[in-house]
Order: sequence, then C-alpha cells, then structure tokens
Amino acid sequence: MAQTTATRDKNGRFKPTSTTKSSGGKSANGNLGMMAGAVAGGAALGLLAMLGRKAAVQAPTALAGNWDDALKAEHAATLKVFDAIEATDEKSTIKRGMLLSHLKHALMKHAVEEENVIYPALREIGQREGADELNKEHGYVKQYLYELENMPNNSPEWIAKVRAFRADIEHHMKEEEENLFPMLRAQLSEEKNKQLTATMNKEGFKVA
Repeated sequence: MAQTTATRDKNGRFKPTSTTKSSGGKSANGNLGMMAGAVAGGAALGLLAMLGRKAAVQAPTALAGNWDDALKAEHAATLKVFDAIEATDEKSTIKRGMLLSHLKHALMKHAVEEENVIYPALREIGQREGADELNKEHGYVKQYLYELENMPNNSPEWIAKVRAFRADIEHHMKEEEENLFPMLRAQLSEEKNKQLTATMNKEGFKVA
C-alpha cells in the first residue's frame, strides 16, 4: 500500500513524496530482506546437513587409526557388502540394486583415497610399478560396476559376475595389505604417516 506525504522544498513549496508499504505496515524492502534471510538460513541448514552426512560416512575410516588400518577397515566393510549381495536371491531385485549402489559409492570413495594419496606416496618411495598396477586394477573395478549396473540383476549371470568381481578385488586387497602397504608404512616416519592419514581422510571426506 502506498502512503503519500508532503514536504517543503527550499522555496517553501509543498513537494509530495510516497513510501511503499506492505499491508502489514512493513516496507517492501523489509519483506525482501526477510525472504533473503530465510533463504540463506535454509541454505545454511542444508549445508550443515550435508557436512554432517559426509562426516558420518567418513567417521569409520577416520576412527580406524593410521591410514593403512583405515584402508583395511574399508576393505573389510566392502567384503561385508559382497556378503549381503551374495545372500540375496533372484527375486530381491530392489535390494540388489540398493546394495550395488552402496558398493559403488564405497569403492569410489576408497579409490579416491588410494589414487590421490596412497599410490603417489608409493611412487615417491620407488614403488612406481606396484602403484601403477594397483591403479590399473581400479579401472577393472569400474568396469565390473558398469557391467553389473547394465545387466538384469535377476539373472544367474549377474550373481556370477558379482562373484568374479569379488575374487578379483580380494586379490587386489591382499596385494595391498600384505605387501605394498606395509612396505610404505615402514619407509615413512611417524610424522609422515600421520600426515598421510590426515590427507587421506581429507580426500575421503570430499567424496563421502
């Protein structure tokens, strides 16, 4: 609602002015300010919720301790997802789809942690060939996930592919846990191992 008032100019003449107000008596600018504040508040709450979810996803890794113990914990958690998938039958199409999505996210986060932090550290200590081979195997992990997502998950071929995937990924994990990871940890100082752990968790948090 517009309200008109009058003021005098320097010559003494009346000069009309108007102020726009809302029906509640508040200016339009005030209403816009309130709306902007509400939007900003909602965005802040959304950001906090997202950060909380990421923290919850990364927490098991962060709480597992040193970087190699953390990655072993992620390996064990991954195998439990395989266990859950293999326990399903061909009628459990929705459950299989959900478990595959969970497996994919866990493996992608794990790959980022290793490829962005651990494998470069292996190359720094002269284990370029081993690091490159592990990185290459991650490509096959992605290939398995692609094929499983594009196959009917109620077929015998689908669960057979899951089992082949598990066999290959267990071999990959064994090579890391028994050979390359112990070698890397032994060649780094305690301070460097702590730094590697912090950096790895930071990378994991980004994609959690």
